[in-house]
Amino acid sequence: MRIGIALSSGGAKGWAHIGVLRALLAAGITPEVVAGTSMGAIVGGAYAAGRLDALEEFARRMDRKAALRLVDVNIGGSGGGLILGERVATALRDVIGTHEIVGLDRKFAAVATELGTGHEVWLNEGDLITAMRASYAMPGIVLPARVDDRILVDGGVTNPVPVSVCRAMGADIVIAVPLPAGPSTGVRFKRLPQASTATAWQQAIATFREPERFVAAQLFGDKPDTLTTASVSVAALNILLDRMTRVRLATDPPDVIVQPDIKGIAVLEFDRADEAIRVGTEAAKATLPQIEALMRAPQRDGQV
Repeated sequence: MRIGIALSSGGAKGWAHIGVLRALLAAGITPEVVAGTSMGAIVGGAYAAGRLDALEEFARRMDRKAALRLVDVNIGGSGGGLILGERVATALRDVIGTHEIVGLDRKFAAVATELGTGHEVWLNEGDLITAMRASYAMPGIVLPARVDDRILVDGGVTNPVPVSVCRAMGADIVIAVPLPAGPSTGVRFKRLPQASTATAWQQAIATFREPERFVAAQLFGDKPDTLTTASVSVAALNILLDRMTRVRLATDPPDVIVQPDIKGIAVLEFDRADEAIRVGTEAAKATLPQIEALMRAPQRDGQV
């Protein structure tokens, strides 16, 4: 009986997926099919490549300074993203290594969204890190990815919890791990200067002298209840993901839902991996009896 796991988007909340996988593996439950969206693609891809230990070590070492070092400024703001997203991809390649998806230990697909058509795209071949990079291209925050002449953004726009992908790849039992929207910021943002967008960028960069510091202020500022490009984009995407998650779970119901109670961690709080992993572990442990019962049940006509 083949177990599949669908790991959702959710930014920093997605570190909880590591805890979920840890609890399953400790109980002798080994997912053979993995589909992930955004952070789910990162954790799921690491697991499929046999590099979950390395990713967990990387996550637990992450602090605010380490997160800031991964911010590569898209100077001028053209191209559709505040940051380029390549430093994250490089860091992931250092941690996970270079792998072709078809050669991974487990069947794997990352979900992205084609910007021009709105189509859901399943990346189940080619370079693993390239697939992750496309899947985590958060609209307005991370520059879209170009893969095979297609412009791709975060898969959460179309399929934040890819249960359907697991089914299509042959999973008999599908465990879904949706992550709640929760707060959009948590780490608060500073207000943009009161001027046109272009002038605001010029003034802010001139004030800070270093564009990295400007973007860092936009992502990790400390004044509450203010609006910036980053905070509005993340808040809007959070609302979209929450609604889309409900729709997809209703139309593509999994066999088991593992629901980490992780609302208190914000999308950009990547320095809270210890807490997120612990919450993910606890949530998965609570569902072990349900999963084990399904695994013991006889199959009828190819169905559990």
